[in-house]
Amino acid sequence: MPSISDNFRDFKASKTVLFWSCAGCAIATMVVGFTWGGWVTGGSAQARADEAAEQAVAQLAADICVNRYLASPDARANLTALKEESAYSRDGILEDGGWVTFADREPIDGAADLCADQLAEIDLSSLPETPVADAGAVSAMTPTIVQ
Repeated sequence: MPSISDNFRDFKASKTVLFWSCAGCAIATMVVGFTWGGWVTGGSAQARADEAAEQAVAQLAADICVNRYLASPDARANLTALKEESAYSRDGILEDGGWVTFADREPIDGAADLCADQLAEIDLSSLPETPVADAGAVSAMTPTIVQ
């Protein structure tokens, strides 16, 4: 009776067995790669890149909104009034006030919500009594309301 090693050494695979073994390995590699390996298709990679770009633009616009809002002449009063509003209406107030509108365009999606969240976290006691920026810089930072 031949041993297992003798059987393995003497095994001659047919072309059909070789073909299906290769096909099975290729399919198993793709399944593992797409499920656990982090592989993505070109379409989903483009969708993720577009989403990341939109989020980056919204974050930048929110940071500019916060700086413009805090540099306004009546920042303390505006921030106090904004904090008294509900969390759901703050982003609408910022959009209507033109704080997240730049260069005669529509408000940037998501920026008002991020700006409202950042403004809500600011402690009023940390703000100076008068704005730090000089009058020329403040007038340049006044938002443009698009109609």
